[in-house]
Amino acid sequence: MNLNADDKDLAVDILEFLITAEIINKNENLTKIDLPKKYWKFFGTGDFNTEIERPITIGESLVNRLSNAENGVDVVKQNPFVKFDEFGKRLGITTLDAAAGWFFRQVEEERIMNNPVLAFYYENSGEEGVSYEKSLENIPRFTDSKEYLEAKVNHIIGDDEDLKAARGLIIISSPEEIEYSLDDLVCTPKQEEGIKKIEIALRNREFLKERRIFEFGKLLFVGPPGTGKTSVALAMSRALKMPMLEVRLAMVTSQYLGETSKNIDRIFELARSLSPCILFIDEFDFVAKSRVTEDNGAMKRAVNMLLKNIDTVSFVRNGVVLIGATNHPGILDEAAWRRFDDVVEFPLPDYEMRVEILKKITSTLDCTCDFEELAAETEGFSGADLRIMIKESIISALMRDSFELSECDVEQGMGSVRERDTIRQSASI
Repeated sequence: MNLNADDKDLAVDILEFLITAEIINKNENLTKIDLPKKYWKFFGTGDFNTEIERPITIGESLVNRLSNAENGVDVVKQNPFVKFDEFGKRLGITTLDAAAGWFFRQVEEERIMNNPVLAFYYENSGEEGVSYEKSLENIPRFTDSKEYLEAKVNHIIGDDEDLKAARGLIIISSPEEIEYSLDDLVCTPKQEEGIKKIEIALRNREFLKERRIFEFGKLLFVGPPGTGKTSVALAMSRALKMPMLEVRLAMVTSQYLGETSKNIDRIFELARSLSPCILFIDEFDFVAKSRVTEDNGAMKRAVNMLLKNIDTVSFVRNGVVLIGATNHPGILDEAAWRRFDDVVEFPLPDYEMRVEILKKITSTLDCTCDFEELAAETEGFSGADLRIMIKESIISALMRDSFELSECDVEQGMGSVRERDTIRQSASI
């Protein structure tokens, strides 16, 4: 092919797409989960069905959209392994083995390993160093995406106005949307153990189900505000590749009191329909506050409905990891405590944890701070306080037209956190 460098790259890009489509046409067991993200929108990923409709046909307009160039077809049809139907304006591969062999010689192995469809083909063709299973680990999964989750939620809800109302009370996050991982957090050994238990149960769910070990996967996170309860739950969602449904009880009960019991029921129904998933119930101490209120029958019914649903939900049976979070564990009564099979404490970070948190927060920053000294000066700070402190330090540096955090900037950030705490304490008196 007599093409310039840009057109050669364009031809290789389009040929990869054509080869991917041909491999899928010849292998019924390949699904949308095997597609790299760059191809999701071209293979009917507007719903939550992971199957791909076959046969896949590639038209001229599709190639132009893929290549974002008007000359895509003119460039790629010069390849001897590409056929073009002038009448139907469709493209295809003349011989898959020959086209795939030529393509393999043109690209780096990394490109193959970022396309599981290609990795599947080349591994079965005996190419050394290519692994289909490893390639799946290299790409975002379609079933972890926001597109997939939204399509599934919309399908479940349909025209049900009651479920639509309940949906409005939940923050739903797909694993793909969550920006940070467990590696970004500093966890205590007990927190790491709780996460590990869920990972092991997920891998051995069928084993547990066969032996009727159902009481597993109900965690109570307890600790002061800002100690990472929500952050760990979100990071677990990303690590375990399960969507997270976040519910704040005070928000649920503030909406149409008479509907509260029904909404709680609907939220659990939605969680079971989206399983496997994490249902994160924040402000769980609201249960205790409501149970001591004598003059509100509707609220008591709502709390009883919540406790009933907690009793019936099970990670092993219906794939829902339940996490309750509270800043005030002391006011929870025995009826609430006994519904959780594991209690995970989130204390304020000690000196060593503060050093590690500060290092992680500033890992992408130019910072001349003495982390040990800074950790000693921030006793009583939560992880959230430390993040606010560094954020304010960054703003201080930018205001003096610098990208480097100085000791003065950090002092400014620390002062902002202490001022916030003073205002909060004075407002609560």
